[in-house]
Amino acid sequence: MHTDPAAGLSVALDIGGTKIAGALVDGGGRVRFRSQRPTPAREDGETVMRAVEAVLGDLAATSQWEAAAAVGIGSAGPVDASRGTVSPVNVPGWRDYPLVERVRRATGGRPVTLVGDGVAMTAAEHWLGAARGHDNALCLVVSTGVGGGLVLGGRVHPGPTGNAGHIGHIAVDLDGDPCACGARGCVERLASGPHLARRALDDGWRPGPDGDVSAAAVAAAAHAGDPVALATFARAARALAAGIAATAALVEIDIAVVGGGVAGAGEVLFAPLRRSLADYATLSFTRGLTVVPALTGTDAGLLGAAAAATHARGGVWTAFATGGTQGGAVSGTQDGEPDAGSVTGPRVRTAGDTAACAASDGGARGDV
Repeated sequence: MHTDPAAGLSVALDIGGTKIAGALVDGGGRVRFRSQRPTPAREDGETVMRAVEAVLGDLAATSQWEAAAAVGIGSAGPVDASRGTVSPVNVPGWRDYPLVERVRRATGGRPVTLVGDGVAMTAAEHWLGAARGHDNALCLVVSTGVGGGLVLGGRVHPGPTGNAGHIGHIAVDLDGDPCACGARGCVERLASGPHLARRALDDGWRPGPDGDVSAAAVAAAAHAGDPVALATFARAARALAAGIAATAALVEIDIAVVGGGVAGAGEVLFAPLRRSLADYATLSFTRGLTVVPALTGTDAGLLGAAAAATHARGGVWTAFATGGTQGGAVSGTQDGEPDAGSVTGPRVRTAGDTAACAASDGGARGDV
């Protein structure tokens, strides 16, 4: 994947259930200016949109705004890129919300390209991160929700509506708890940060004196050896492994890149993920699957959104599958390794590997 650094700036938006981030990103993937607001996820749709407009207002106040030719959005899903609408599971006020048109109006008629947040993260990792150089990959975000995207045949493959690779809503527990999407036993229902933390509490884990009941606190307890916290992460890892292995069986990926806040737990997630993948990825064409931490960190959504905008306005970025309008609603007119000693089973990149890749790729951004 290559971009032309002279291609100029793009406006990038990364919209999730926790935060709304925006940035001006240049053609080389450098963030020139950024802004962020909390997502008022339990409020009505217009309140959420006002938070998006506030972020855009911060960007518009900079001296570089006029140089930004197009807008890219990576949004929590489902999205419908063909219609320019979003219906994020974790933002109930947005159902079939016309986000592309609203952002186009808020940015003075600039063309707007929409992709799912998992596809945006995939674009970033294929461009600048751990999936760089791989022709067939699954990239997933494990955070407030669980999203994902695919690289097939060397190109990001968003699918007709921008949701291809949405691993979070693969059912891996047929009799599992109901998911917000309406199904049962989804990967997201078992492995996302809020559900992981809730499961730990239900199983008897208790927070420290600060009362922090987040997934990060459960991760800290797991690192300290708390047996309930460790078991909770092992359960989440099994769900992720089942989804990754199923994806590998369907489309023959050779690498899975795992990012998002929950992945920031490190080995308390990746060690059981490696063990579980060895149990699930057993076919001859899945056993070589490599699993690595993401390298683009918390900027993944912004970088991927910028890449989508750059691709849509001129094709200088060639990683997206082409053909018709697949993979991006564009609105706008003139006016308007296994762990150290393992020799079998799927490979998980170690911290040393990550550091080496960060050096070769120009630096990693930490995921928290």
